[in-house]
Amino acid sequence: MPEHLWKLSPSDLTFLWDECPRCFYLKVVHKFNRPSTAFPGIFSRIDSLMKQYFEGRNTTEFTPTLPSGVVKMGGKGVESLPLLLPGHSVACSIAGKFDSVLEFADGSYAVVDFKTTSPRPEHVAFYSRQLHAYTYALENPAPGKLSLAPVTRMGLFSLDLDGLERVSTDRLALLGPVHWQECPRDDDGFLGFLERVLSVLEQPEPPPPGEKCGFCKYRDSSRVTGY
Repeated sequence: MPEHLWKLSPSDLTFLWDECPRCFYLKVVHKFNRPSTAFPGIFSRIDSLMKQYFEGRNTTEFTPTLPSGVVKMGGKGVESLPLLLPGHSVACSIAGKFDSVLEFADGSYAVVDFKTTSPRPEHVAFYSRQLHAYTYALENPAPGKLSLAPVTRMGLFSLDLDGLERVSTDRLALLGPVHWQECPRDDDGFLGFLERVLSVLEQPEPPPPGEKCGFCKYRDSSRVTGY
């Protein structure tokens, strides 16, 4: 039996892990979270509107290269069975909420993440962890949790805002091209990444902070100054 079962967030595996392993460790192991920070509400609003707009539409509206199917289940929560990797004394499970799922005519699925950004090639590798985490949870669900399988595609759908257009005397519309970026599935690579994460969580002390972590720098300054 594992000594601990850590519940991991797909977004934390993407953003927090890269920003600062120390903050990641403190959040997961000691439940010591960073202070909440302001997040521009416009991005959450655009994300919500994209989910609403595409719900029930054909998958070809993302890109003609996708098989025919339907966009469904925007913003649903997932949670995986515990995952115990060989050689580790701790286990983990994945829990979070995905942006959207596409259901293809052949009964397979795709996991999609919406972005409001200019797409870049490096985004595929960066967000791959998040997409793989949702995929793992959907295909290996905890009892009573959402189950969808097989997941055969993963990708990013980006809205790259670049203009405004007046659509009536009292309404303006944000405009921009849309892009689909396919994310290749690499289960072995994702499990290898989780092995590195568990190796850090097994340590008796937190790892060093990220070089650019403002939270850790602030905490260190408070110790030095005594404030």
